[in-house]
Amino acid sequence: MKKLILIMFFTLLSFANEPINNDFPEEFDSEFSSKTEDIFDPLSGYNRTMTSFNDGFYSYVLTPVSKGYAYVVPKPARTGINNFFTNLMFPVRFINNLLQFKFQNASEEMGRFFINTIWGIGGFMDPATDVIGMKIHREDFGQTLGYWGIGDGFPVVLPFIGPSNLRDMVGLTGDFIVAPTSQLGHNTLDYKIPQNTLQELGIDTVYKVNEYSFNPNFYEIIKKDALDLYPYLRDVYKQKRTKEIEE
Repeated sequence: MKKLILIMFFTLLSFANEPINNDFPEEFDSEFSSKTEDIFDPLSGYNRTMTSFNDGFYSYVLTPVSKGYAYVVPKPARTGINNFFTNLMFPVRFINNLLQFKFQNASEEMGRFFINTIWGIGGFMDPATDVIGMKIHREDFGQTLGYWGIGDGFPVVLPFIGPSNLRDMVGLTGDFIVAPTSQLGHNTLDYKIPQNTLQELGIDTVYKVNEYSFNPNFYEIIKKDALDLYPYLRDVYKQKRTKEIEE
């Protein structure tokens, strides 16, 4: 259990798959308007408690740390670090595009990886996007399970990560197995970087704090209109994942 918590520690809210731009508030309001519907939520008591815990973590730890990091590290350097990690996470996107039979997207992901690795100085630059205009195709195992008709199950709020559900928890395990930044499966997959939990935690800390630093007010923007934080975040997460699976 301790190992799982450490692995999850800086995986961040499942919302954040890429740096958040300054247009997020308008996009958020238009894409994820609140809807009222009955949801089977047998863990609502636990979920509310964990939401309160995560609220404190994001408000008093991650947000100020990310702001301090953004103040110290120039944006061009942070962009290069983000490009590097985005390129590094290619296996997750590539495999899940294949599993969803999106072969064109998978081939473009392969092309992006080779272009950015060779001409992008190991991935610190992104000529595939900036020069060629190749689109990134973000897919994960939770989306793959949803694509093949696996339902959400009931909501579960994960410590430090935030809103999730049974399907996406299973998918998260699949992502950990494939991701180069996770030590899970390092005995069989040669490309794994961390060899122990401490190394993994250090890598994930840099990865996620750097990612979050592009908009450290992200969490405050999300919750600013919430009258009841837990169901608000739960419903927004559900809408977001449904949209991602349908695309």
